[in-house]
Formats: sequence, structure tokens, C-alpha cells
Amino acid sequence: MANYKNIKGFNIQYLDSDPPNPIEGQMWFNSTTQTLKGVEAGGAPAGTWASGGSLNTGRYAGGGFGTQTAALAFGGPPSPGFTELYNGSAWTEVNDLNTGRLALSGFGTTTAGLAIGGETTANLSNVESWDGTNWTEITDIPATTRSMSAFGIQTSGIIAGGKPPGGTTGNAYSWNGTSWTTISSLGQSRSDAMASGTSSSNGILAGGETPAGPTTYANTESWNGSAWTELNDLNQARAYGGSATNSPNNGMLVFGGAASATVPLYANTEFFNGTSWTEVNDLATARRSGAKAGASTSSALYAGGYSTATQSVTEEWSAPDILVKTFTTS
Repeated sequence: MANYKNIKGFNIQYLDSDPPNPIEGQMWFNSTTQTLKGVEAGGAPAGTWASGGSLNTGRYAGGGFGTQTAALAFGGPPSPGFTELYNGSAWTEVNDLNTGRLALSGFGTTTAGLAIGGETTANLSNVESWDGTNWTEITDIPATTRSMSAFGIQTSGIIAGGKPPGGTTGNAYSWNGTSWTTISSLGQSRSDAMASGTSSSNGILAGGETPAGPTTYANTESWNGSAWTELNDLNQARAYGGSATNSPNNGMLVFGGAASATVPLYANTEFFNGTSWTEVNDLATARRSGAKAGASTSSALYAGGYSTATQSVTEEWSAPDILVKTFTTS
């Protein structure tokens, strides 16, 4: 009969305390607590949400990008020009957008990013570049559109879908740091979908809404630099949610959102492993249209949004790389 040594090639360690830096697959017997322990993979399925620092000005339908410890939130009512910077614990007001707006999109980092499209009293084509201090007007998008999905970095990104006058669109455009180029259209025209990706050559769109609502989609599509491909659907169809991406983009986290611009609101969080979606731990506050940030499915942020009122709350998503388990006979 095979034992642990026959299988692994070594005996289980007998220690008086847990090792300081255990690795996945390691096992040991803690003689002090008289427990058998082992290490398994962590990652997004083991993640949880915790409270972060609140926005100085509650907002919704704005943009957001960056990471959990360095995020930017911008635009959206009631002060659609406001921009705030997060350092991992508190938000600080910084320089405003040149054109205050709502229903805008964005991608990048807190030192290099873009704010794209949106609306005031009408749809906009404006694009502004953030350099860590100021916003500067740069090349407009090819269409006056709001509620687009966007992913990438300041010099390489994709925008897709949205609400031009008259309904939703499947149009998509690639950004090379200087100009916008029309690319293949989405398989499903939609607005307010959640997006994830690290450049103009790879990304994922999930969910979204029909032209007038309240129908939302669960459809997921991936972009490989030349074409969109249908993937497995979200468990919960929704729009207006937040998202975070892995780098390289082989996974995605989607959180919050709504079945329409009003209700119902969702706290659901789902993790995409490249093949299928799995329900993981929910947000504490169900809401839509918050500012999102996250360059990893193990570390993300959702700030502000709208539930029954405009929100200023920030929640931080964290997932450990590994989990230490105690084995029992049950």
C-alpha cells in the first residue's frame, strides 16, 4: 500500500510551529497544536471583500482605473469633473477633468491613463490623457458614444460597444497611443459591459445591456488582437458592474452591477478562469456604476456607485496566493 513517502518521495515534516513561508503542496505535523496541516492554491476563489477609505465625494457613472493601492476615480455626478487618487487607504482630490461628464470609460494607471467618451447634455467623443498630475485633451474617438467598455494601457487599448444616438452598438476601436482604428465588431451589440485586458491584443467583455433596457446579457467575448470569440456566459446576466483583470489576461473578476439602470442591484462577484465563471464572495454593498480598479483577480477595488442613493463607500478585494489547511478526520 502506497504511503506519503512513496508518493511524494519524502516524509511529512514534524515541526513545533508552522513554517514561515510554506509553499503549495507542502505538508507538516505541528507538534505544539497536534494538527496535520497542508498548503493548497489560493487565488480568486479564496478572495474576500473588506472596507477601504471612502471617496471624498460620492459618485456614480464615472470612470476608474489603476490598482487596489494606486487607483484613480473620475467623472460622474454630482461633480462630473472631479478626480480623486487612492493610495491604498485614503482618497485625495487632484486636478479635475477638462470636460466634466458621466457614462465615460477609461483605462491605464495612476500615472498614465485615458478618460474616453461619455455625455453631458449629449454624447461626447472627447478623450483626455492623465499624466499623474493633469488631464490633457488628445485625439477624439471616431464616434460620439457613451457607456463603452474599455481595457488596456495608455499606449495600447480597446473600446467597444456603447450607446451612440439611437441605441447600442457593437463597434470597436483600437488605440495605439496616437490614433484610433476601427476593428472587428462585437458579436453582441451592447452597452455598459464589464471589460478586462492589458493591451489592444487581448481582452474580455462580459455582460452588458440592450438599447433601452431592462434586458441585460450574460454573454462573454474574448479579443485576440484580430477577432472576437464567444466564451461561456456569466452566471448572472448584468450590466454597470466593475471588473479586474489578470496580466497576462487569462482571467477576469466581475462584481456588482444591475439588471438595468435601476434595479435589481447585485453584490455578486464572479471569477473567470479562462474557461468558466464561478461565484465567489459577494460585495458587502450591492450597487452599480462604481469606479473600478485592479490589475489582478487577486487584488481589486470598487469605489462609489449607486444603490438607493449615491455611494462613497470603497471595498477592496484580496485573495491569498496560498491557503493553509488543517486536516481532520471529519
